[in-house]
Amino acid sequence: MDRRDNSDDDTGPIRRVSDGPSPSTPRRVPGTARNAGNPPRRTPPEGGRRRADTGETPRTRAGAPRRKPPTRPAPKPTAKSTAADVGHGHGHSHGHGPAAPASHRVRLLLIWLLTPLALATVVGMIVLYPWGKASPKSVIQQGTPVKATIASTVTGPCLAPGQVQVGTPPPSDGKPCLTAELKMTDGPGEGKTLRLSVPIEPSTPRFAAGDDIVLAYNGGNAADPASFQIVDFQRGTPLLVLAALFAVAVLVLGRWQGLAALVALVLSFVVIALFILPAILAGENPLLVAIAGAGAIMFIALYLTHGLSARTSAAVLGTLVSLALIGVLSAIFSAAASLTGLDEDTASFIGSLGHGIDARGLLLAGVVIGALGVLDDVTVTQTSAVWELRRANPALTWRELYSSGLRIGRDHVGSAVNTLVMAYAGAALPVLLTSSISGVGLGALLGSENIAAEIIRTLAGSVGIVAAVPVTTLLAALIASREPAGHLSGTTSPPRSLLSRKRTPAGEPGPV
Repeated sequence: MDRRDNSDDDTGPIRRVSDGPSPSTPRRVPGTARNAGNPPRRTPPEGGRRRADTGETPRTRAGAPRRKPPTRPAPKPTAKSTAADVGHGHGHSHGHGPAAPASHRVRLLLIWLLTPLALATVVGMIVLYPWGKASPKSVIQQGTPVKATIASTVTGPCLAPGQVQVGTPPPSDGKPCLTAELKMTDGPGEGKTLRLSVPIEPSTPRFAAGDDIVLAYNGGNAADPASFQIVDFQRGTPLLVLAALFAVAVLVLGRWQGLAALVALVLSFVVIALFILPAILAGENPLLVAIAGAGAIMFIALYLTHGLSARTSAAVLGTLVSLALIGVLSAIFSAAASLTGLDEDTASFIGSLGHGIDARGLLLAGVVIGALGVLDDVTVTQTSAVWELRRANPALTWRELYSSGLRIGRDHVGSAVNTLVMAYAGAALPVLLTSSISGVGLGALLGSENIAAEIIRTLAGSVGIVAAVPVTTLLAALIASREPAGHLSGTTSPPRSLLSRKRTPAGEPGPV
């Protein structure tokens, strides 16, 4: 039996190769006696070697499977090229993430600018808050709110409780009354039924069976209908549903930033309810209270919604400067126009308060707080525009950033001013309608107390909004131009035109 093994014959050792054409075909290993005179045969690496000129793979032996060339990992960016190559795995950039952290010198600059303003806001709130003072009560008794439901209504002559109509009906020019049968749902007469009459006049609401209403209880006998008076409708459920719909819309669109905006909105109302209103009711200067409260609202809303960054700090500075300008202009022109601030609502409030209050300061406080929301929108937009321009081209100087940002702001300022004017016009619509039917001339109409107050409120706020664009853009350009280029690429990729080289998958440089 002819048997071959690994002996010292001239055939040399034999081994089987898994990628050969057939398992029965042996492959000679170079370096043996038979192949001693021939150069060794190099086996190409697995999958073959790609040619540099044509990109083809050398032909393998017949029947051998073709394998894909190995993928070489991309070279890691060095510290020198990180700022230029960041984000280059995509073909586009995203500018919707949070702002990159500010450099040390920019943070130091902002701390020096904002710390005195923040301390002034806190000190002002501490000084103006009515510590230890009791909350004032209305000297005009308005009754305790009590809820009820209308079971049925009847229209007829106005009769006193317990009175019955006998004889001929009242003359046709007499005003009819709506007699409503009510069921108390809370308060001292909960579960009891009352019958109340309401004169039917053009200025009174129209009640119907099934309406949920609010009564005013004067503290008398709960079984006596004279102790109650119909005041208004219950509106709690529709308001809660609308608030929930608003919150869901903000959360769906804004997600975590929307949640932060809702929290900031709640905290803004807390500042108004727990500081601004008590301080004004205690007799403090309404304008100073409004400035301190608006500063606190601005710090809370902007930093909580947009994050603690240099970009947000620039918006805070621009908002503060614009608010100060609005307050100064409102004070100057309200005094020049001899505005008293004693419109119908303010006069009614002072009568209920029982002591004097600075009605003109109350008017100015409304101007400052009313302009704050629009100012936030303008300043945040301008700082974001400047930061994105600087991030897109770090070579821009602060003058170029200012010019480009100002061109963007011109488009925004028109719509912002129109928003403020329409907001004030909508709030003052009853006053405008009342003045328009008074029969006086246009000059007298515009010079009346109510209309002149709205004009000064609108124009002073609009001047502040217009000034906020160049002021905020200048502050943002000065701050952003001092940011090193490495701190501008935290969340977005630089444009392709700024890259000097592009690396191919093989690591060889190629054109951009």
